[in-house]
Amino acid sequence: MSNDLIVMDNSIVKASYNLSVSEQRLLLSALVQIPKNEPIDPKKAYYITREDFVRLGANADQATRDIRNATKDLMKKTLLIDTNAGILEFHWLSEVLRFDKNADAKLKLKYPNPEDYKNYLNGLRRYNLLESLPSGRNSDDIVARVVFDSHILPLLSELKSNFTQFLIDDVAGFGSVYSFRFYQMMMQFRSTGYCKISLNDLRYTLALFEKYEATKDLRKWVIDSAVNEINEKTPYKVNYELIKSGRRFTHLELKFKLKNENKKQKNAKCNSNTPDFFIKMTDAQRHLFANKMSEMPEMSKYSRGTESFQQFAIRIADMLLEPEKFRELYQYLEKAGFKP
Repeated sequence: MSNDLIVMDNSIVKASYNLSVSEQRLLLSALVQIPKNEPIDPKKAYYITREDFVRLGANADQATRDIRNATKDLMKKTLLIDTNAGILEFHWLSEVLRFDKNADAKLKLKYPNPEDYKNYLNGLRRYNLLESLPSGRNSDDIVARVVFDSHILPLLSELKSNFTQFLIDDVAGFGSVYSFRFYQMMMQFRSTGYCKISLNDLRYTLALFEKYEATKDLRKWVIDSAVNEINEKTPYKVNYELIKSGRRFTHLELKFKLKNENKKQKNAKCNSNTPDFFIKMTDAQRHLFANKMSEMPEMSKYSRGTESFQQFAIRIADMLLEPEKFRELYQYLEKAGFKP
């Protein structure tokens, strides 16, 4: 799961919505399964397992209940996206099936005779039990399957620009609903390590409405909660400052960087054999050379059998953000023409 990417259009990052921790976990568990550079079948179902939730920090004993409750609640939730024509509102999901493990046995009891076999098959189709499950998914562990609303699909795949991506492992273990959103905002501006947002826009994005109207409450229950958890559980160190305009706080400023970007690394000699060797590349450089490297035969040992060159290139670009992986891949970077 360490290389599993979440990719979404920036309009989702800036959208107004409020999801619980379990709903966020459900959403991420489905998003990570979406092909990144291929058309999406609008009827495609994504299977959610207990293991998915446990990996994201859920209690193993409560994971099944959490998934079932989250599917019920997320079906009712919408998000608001600002467009040139106005505010567009739509649902996250169009369909949910919470699996009944006894469905097959029930259908056999209902249609016991050979002449009822067609009705039995139609019953299986109704519950999508004839679909081949995704490879590597434990059918006994599957709790539900979800289908995304058609309005959101163009914002989740085949994105060429104005998108945000991050590793799902980075947000594993989040217990604050606001940590997920803050981290997405940070990753939108990962190349600069700087994000500034007005407090009014922040309240709108987090769908706070009349909650935490006092800045001290917003700081305590939203900002500090998210920043502290991000600093504790992610690869990034973030500091924030509330900016005043006159006598009122009006903006939030976030400054962040990878925790391993310390002075020792910055002063390390440009020698790929040293333990501290790392060169921070621009986003444009990473994606340019990742595309070249994705087609190298020597890189095949890092690829996954079912992914396209484009998907592989996206993973390589993210691997180049990690100092250890950067050192490992540096020989291929040089072969692709990279010069520090």
